Amino acid sequence: MIPSKNLSEIKIMQEGGKILRETLLYLESRAVAGMSLLEIDRLASDFILKNNAKPSFLGYENFPKSICTSVNDVVVHGIPNEYTLKDGDIISVDAGVFYKGFHTDSAITFSIGKIDKGARALIDVTKQALAGSIGLIRPGIRLGDISFFIQDYVEKRGFGIVRELVGHGIGRKIHEPPQIPNYGKKGSGIMLNEGMVLAIEPMVTEGDYHIKMSDDGWGIETKDGKLAAHFEHTIAVVKNGSIILT
Repeated sequence: MIPSKNLSEIKIMQEGGKILRETLLYLESRAVAGMSLLEIDRLASDFILKNNAKPSFLGYENFPKSICTSVNDVVVHGIPNEYTLKDGDIISVDAGVFYKGFHTDSAITFSIGKIDKGARALIDVTKQALAGSIGLIRPGIRLGDISFFIQDYVEKRGFGIVRELVGHGIGRKIHEPPQIPNYGKKGSGIMLNEGMVLAIEPMVTEGDYHIKMSDDGWGIETKDGKLAAHFEHTIAVVKNGSIILT
């Protein structure tokens, strides 16, 4: 059973999503070479709490920090630690906000200083795959239409799409049905209906799409050690299309 949200609940999620969007933009503007991942986590936590919300990830399944910071070959779920950012790194910051009883979830990937053309293309393709998939969302399409678009867009540009990790429904719980793979077939899967709220999150690799667990037991890395990027938005399905809540 996929929980449905009414318009007043979607409005609350939009308010929480605004706090989350501002958090991520704030972190992107502050992150520089020489800053530790622990400092970024502290900035995120302070910003979210200051805006009368709570970090969704802190304590979720015993996750120890407020956000995920995934650097270079780490795809997702990197725990903020003492690693110091360096010029040429790329970092994905994934965060959730709990506000007035509802969660929102979003991620961005950005560069620290100057990066090469390949890394820039990886970031751009991942961001564009998310934007294009959101453009499809409306009542009556199938979940597989979203999955197919992401896979097709990414692979035609020479990048890999992670199979083992998925997007998800979201609302009163951080993870709700349905699961949303980033690969699939057109016309497959459930039909989208008004009131569904989805977290769409392409995870794209510079090389092979296979992944492995990091030594800390949380992070997920590319198996071949090449770069990865991750973008995510929380989207509400509404009568005439969709609303990006984050």
